[in-house]
Amino acid sequence: MVQSGLDVIAAELPAGLKGKRIGVLCHAPSITRDFMHITEIFYRRNDCRLAAVFGPQHGIYGQTQDNMIEWRSQIHPVYHVPLFSLYGEHRKPTREMLGEIDVLIADLQDVGARLYTYVWTLKLCMEACSESGIPVWVLDRPNPVGKLPFDGPVLKEEFFTFVGGAPIPLCHRMTMGEMALMMKEKYFPACELNIVRMRNWRRFSLFNETGLPWVLPSPNMPTLQTAIVYPGTVLIEALNLSEGRGTTIPFELFGAPYINAVRLKSMLDSRNIPGCVFRIHSFIPTFNKFARIPCDGIQIHVTEPSLYHPVETALEIFDAILETTEPGDLKFNMPPYEYEYRLMPFDILSGDSLMRTSLVNRSPVIFEKERWRSEIGEFEKEFRHFAFYPE
Repeated sequence: MVQSGLDVIAAELPAGLKGKRIGVLCHAPSITRDFMHITEIFYRRNDCRLAAVFGPQHGIYGQTQDNMIEWRSQIHPVYHVPLFSLYGEHRKPTREMLGEIDVLIADLQDVGARLYTYVWTLKLCMEACSESGIPVWVLDRPNPVGKLPFDGPVLKEEFFTFVGGAPIPLCHRMTMGEMALMMKEKYFPACELNIVRMRNWRRFSLFNETGLPWVLPSPNMPTLQTAIVYPGTVLIEALNLSEGRGTTIPFELFGAPYINAVRLKSMLDSRNIPGCVFRIHSFIPTFNKFARIPCDGIQIHVTEPSLYHPVETALEIFDAILETTEPGDLKFNMPPYEYEYRLMPFDILSGDSLMRTSLVNRSPVIFEKERWRSEIGEFEKEFRHFAFYPE
């Protein structure tokens, strides 16, 4: 039975937290295996005090839908402590916010894709806490798609933004705790970091093998199946292509009015992409791109996660769309994207400009895949230094 970091400290509070004013960085999945939310746990305790709550993108209960939809700080309606938004006027806690607390506890569910913003909110919190002498405790949780292979480009420093702030692959296999340790060693050596590790978790697994309850980490991450395809199909956010927002299976489904799904499926099938099959599934988005417009589309069905490379698959999909549509149909969106107004959205998501230029120049996809594999080989040497958990 896997125990999350929250399960571990709920059973026995570490001595370093007793008597402290506690700040909690959390969201909807910050629960024990019996569904008790972290804020309720600390509110009920009499050996420490819940003093402030901090929330990332989408709010603490997943209420805000999309990128750059902000929410405001307020007083928590139940616990009557400050509820600070870190996805609004501030993304990094201010000294005034940290003045409310003695310790910051972070309990966030990541999904194994570098561009998911929660770990970069944690990075900003580590920076702020390091500057103010506030200890940070990270309660670790599973990487829900740890069974997937490393995949995609390694992020280059000149492309660091709020959707990526460390040189890791797009599909990285790390946990939040491991990434926090990496960031401490690389960027914030003065940060007083404590990591509460999970018990009984093995990396080569999927979330449904943990026995822990799945709670939507964000509004368009409804299921584990979404998380499995997400490290690749999230790149569609930077294209004039629907990633299935406005349907009940976002990121598993993609399409556009200009696509011929029959031709596209035939092209994809001919490529023998491992670990998945493609099925024609047209749709009409209720919101977001092509809202209320019929789209020819395809759903990705992952049949063998350990063989499925989500980013390589996305590259094949984009290349096949370019092959089966008219020139100029598929376009790369222009800035802004997630508070970045200069760099191309596709580049900050993928990790550099080379994936985009390889598609524009119609280079064979094998060259791009080989580049990633070389970068990942170098990353894996560093990864072993930060990896807590057995395969």
